[in-house]
Amino acid sequence: MLRPQDTATRERKALDGLWDFRLDATGEGRRAGWQDGPLVGARRMPVPASYNDVLVGTEGRDHVGDAWYQTVVRVPRGWAGERVVLRLDSATHAAVVWVDGTEVVRHEGGYTPFEADVTALVTPGDEVRVTVVVNNELTFQTIPPGVVHDGPHGRRQQYFHDFFNFAGLHRSVWLYATPTTYVDDVTVVTDVDGTTGLVRYDVSVAGTVEGTSVHVALRDADGAVVAESAGASGTLTVPDAHLWAPGHGYLHDAEITVIDGDGTVVDAYHQSVGIRTVEVRGAQFLINGEPFYFRGFGKHEDTPVRGKGHDDAYLVHDFELMDWIGANSFRTSHYPYAEEVYDYADRAGVVVIDEVAAVGQNMGLAGGIFGGQNYTTFSPETVNDDAQAAHAQAIRELVGRDKNHPSVVLWSIANEPESDTDAARRYFEPLFALTRELDPTRPVGFVNVMLAPHGKCQVSELGDVLMLNRYYGWYVNTGDLAAAEDAWRAELQEWATEGKPIIITEYGADTVAGLHSMTPEPWSEEYQVEYLDMNHRVFDSVDAVVGEHVWNFADFRTATASVFRVDGNKKGVFTRDRRPKAAAHLLRRRWTRRD
Repeated sequence: MLRPQDTATRERKALDGLWDFRLDATGEGRRAGWQDGPLVGARRMPVPASYNDVLVGTEGRDHVGDAWYQTVVRVPRGWAGERVVLRLDSATHAAVVWVDGTEVVRHEGGYTPFEADVTALVTPGDEVRVTVVVNNELTFQTIPPGVVHDGPHGRRQQYFHDFFNFAGLHRSVWLYATPTTYVDDVTVVTDVDGTTGLVRYDVSVAGTVEGTSVHVALRDADGAVVAESAGASGTLTVPDAHLWAPGHGYLHDAEITVIDGDGTVVDAYHQSVGIRTVEVRGAQFLINGEPFYFRGFGKHEDTPVRGKGHDDAYLVHDFELMDWIGANSFRTSHYPYAEEVYDYADRAGVVVIDEVAAVGQNMGLAGGIFGGQNYTTFSPETVNDDAQAAHAQAIRELVGRDKNHPSVVLWSIANEPESDTDAARRYFEPLFALTRELDPTRPVGFVNVMLAPHGKCQVSELGDVLMLNRYYGWYVNTGDLAAAEDAWRAELQEWATEGKPIIITEYGADTVAGLHSMTPEPWSEEYQVEYLDMNHRVFDSVDAVVGEHVWNFADFRTATASVFRVDGNKKGVFTRDRRPKAAAHLLRRRWTRRD
């Protein structure tokens, strides 16, 4: 799905700002038809933002069910005769959208965009009322899963992931216009032959396409045309191509134009292009034919008050902190991030592991943390065929949205699922096949958890890389780093026999900023430093390890009804408001050294 743009033929209008808002735990609004008029009894709510922390007290924090948003927008007068589209960049976790009381679109999945052609419902120059009901309920058939319980004091959401279940309109809402004949989709695949860059493209045109043609002009960063081609599909050849590379986010611009029989430009769309290659060869991960070592973090879209609401100030500041510390990559744990993040990564030359929102599909793990011990992970009543279908759709939307970003080098289709059973193998095998069918150019993997060690995991062999989350010295061998080091090295050496690249996608220790001890003890800043040092010794001793992502970039909020966490997860190298712990300086020394 293409992002809205302002081009020579297109315009967009952001609907961000303060919307009318009303919580609706009982579902009264759908029965009473709140979409048919102004939202009575509403308060104001910022978009984008999670509503949970904006509201004070438990009302928003503990809400389960519908939340209504409404705004009035004037359609630009100049859009007469154009195709008008309403787009939501995300609605967590499901939504229904109306325009002046007419339903225009439904969507499930909280982290990918959806849109509706509303041309027939709007009049350029006039106002239109947009109403959205967002629902945060999770079931075993949603991605991620959860269970809603009815109790004497209301409904409660149980979920099996270790981050807060923020909800709302987390990203921008757009009204945009295109010509009635328009570029509907673009796919770009790049390759390198010696010093020559190859850009294979495929353009889909919708609307009245008879008599039209497609032209593509590729410009370098200085605006000079370096290649041109005619036709909806083709290959652009770029001699002495300037490549996109880690730390060097060089982008070309592909201007795609649809031209009618008279030579008039009907539509124009710009697609950024980073010419680069990605390959797994043996136990190496190669970018542009060169071995790449992942240094960085698992992250979260999580900031004070905003929750998961996208914020450009935090976007830029977080990338500045990653640059300061020497990070070259991160994983979008555990869901697709806002598209602005990928655009920034493209331009910064930061490498991204892109992950779908499949987290919490492991009742063995959940049983010890989130009270999931009474459930079986894969069964007709829990994670079943319907869940697999939702998972597949989430993968389609992830790949469809992010396929053209050069920063994205690896698809992660699940985080810490049950993977040591026959049922897990049956569930995941077709999902791996689907991902490779959608995009045969990138490696595919999933993140393995300690409950499925080497020799027991039945899913790891399906991946092109091995991604391991391990907490030796924290959840096991707690406080005993010598024993942790021996056990961790022994397991990692076993995984190395698979002959695949190994990325350590999580390792970390909860740390309270400002807590110090003469002898490193768990929760102290000194222990976090010693813990990381131990892990690094292990990684450096195993050649198959091609990356280290500390968990986590910053402290983040988790479920509040828990004695397992104190004010959230404290494994951040930075605090939630981005102050460095001692570990940040340790990592900076390691990641910025010149060998």
